[in-house]
Amino acid sequence: MIGHADLGRQYAALKNELDAAVGRVLASGQYVGGPEVEGLEREFAAYCGAPHAVAVGNGTDALRFALMAAGIGAHRPVAEGRAGQGADAGGPDEVVTTPMTFIATTEAISQAGARPVFVDIDRLSFTLDPERVERAITPRTRAIVPVHLYGQTADMDPILTLARRHRLAVVEDACQAHGALYRGRAAGTLGEAGAFSFYPTKNLGACGEAGMVVTGRPDLADAVRRLRDHGQAEKYRHVVEGYNGRLDALQAALLRVKLKSLPGWNERRRALADRYRSGLRDLEARGAVALPAEMDWGRHVYHLFAVRIGDRERVRRALRERGIDAGIHYPVPLHLQTAYAPMGLKEGSFPQAERAAREVLTLPLYPELGEAQVDQVCDALRAVIGGG
Repeated sequence: MIGHADLGRQYAALKNELDAAVGRVLASGQYVGGPEVEGLEREFAAYCGAPHAVAVGNGTDALRFALMAAGIGAHRPVAEGRAGQGADAGGPDEVVTTPMTFIATTEAISQAGARPVFVDIDRLSFTLDPERVERAITPRTRAIVPVHLYGQTADMDPILTLARRHRLAVVEDACQAHGALYRGRAAGTLGEAGAFSFYPTKNLGACGEAGMVVTGRPDLADAVRRLRDHGQAEKYRHVVEGYNGRLDALQAALLRVKLKSLPGWNERRRALADRYRSGLRDLEARGAVALPAEMDWGRHVYHLFAVRIGDRERVRRALRERGIDAGIHYPVPLHLQTAYAPMGLKEGSFPQAERAAREVLTLPLYPELGEAQVDQVCDALRAVIGGG
């Protein structure tokens, strides 16, 4: 079966270095925080070109802590000990985001004590449509969370312009965009903060759960450090109520090994994406498949290779019969999930997100995938769509 990742092959390629990293941590006796975590923070900050990086337990923690540290939601004061100005007394803080994402994005907003407000996506990029954002802003709006989806950034310049005009924070959900660029700048470095996930199948994946907040603001970085460690400014001195969101040293050590390979892995993803484009060009010309658009504002790192297919369910089943595990990211947009039924949103509320949820099929793509396997996927897709 050709699937979306082969973590065993990745381990085999880095076995000696990864095994040595594990041994180093075990021998040190320091398993939470410490030099490995601090080293990863320095190295990932340098990779992103960000002044500060704070390691946390997972990507959801990263996004939640970044929002809270920026003063969003019910938990204030945080950054620099300042009480946020807060939302209109009529209700909670509102945070504008997209319904075409994994639920962790909106969980983080809700768990920070704010309310997600959805805006439809751009048809080509699958990311937040800046033209629709301003219409969603109310007196209670405090932040925008653009999601850099499938390895491509949102169109950030108009989002940042809107945020400045309305004095809103921008916290980037960069959990699928390690190494992606927007007009030459790294994903995660454009707003107040960026949140990354190191879930095992990400472009940079841990051997378990891990996450990171990057930011240019030292006060926000300090606030995240307190939040991840039970609100401690120093041992047993708790300035706020916090969380247990620390990263363990073992994951940090493994990620430090893998981070050195990330630029090459991303280039490999881009090369395989080009091979898919060449192999599926005829289907695109016939209108049978819509290939992912690489927008002119940035550099895509292809966390997922997302095509659009009208008869997706039949095609997916037929591909599986041929040994190819194509995925769906995501089959139900968030505004139609049972968890958000109290928002009262119905089908037709966000037509572009709903259409993407019906049509998107993600084809196998990871650095260890072979060119012959890409060709096999293309041939199978052509046979299925052509009835062969």
